[in-house]
Amino acid sequence: MSKKVCFLYKNPDYIVDGLRSALGLAVENNYAFGAVLGKMDKLDEHNMENLDWIRDMEGEVFSTLPENCEANGLTPLTIEELGQKLREMDFIVPYGTK
Repeated sequence: MSKKVCFLYKNPDYIVDGLRSALGLAVENNYAFGAVLGKMDKLDEHNMENLDWIRDMEGEVFSTLPENCEANGLTPLTIEELGQKLREMDFIVPYGTK
């Protein structure tokens, strides 16, 4: 049975790695989501493909910062909307905390 999993990315050093982890779960027939909570760099072409694959498998990557959405095509959402999304998840993974 497929599960809904949301990764929370705060540390910019682990966002790209975390996207690959979300993609891996999506490939394993789970619904994978990500939420970028901090500033991130522009994604290169390879990582943009990973983002597209997550979307192709009915997942999504959100950000609470408009500049991340503009630079990388992430879906914007507020903290309140993120809270609602997290209530829908089976698992929440704080990824790459230091």
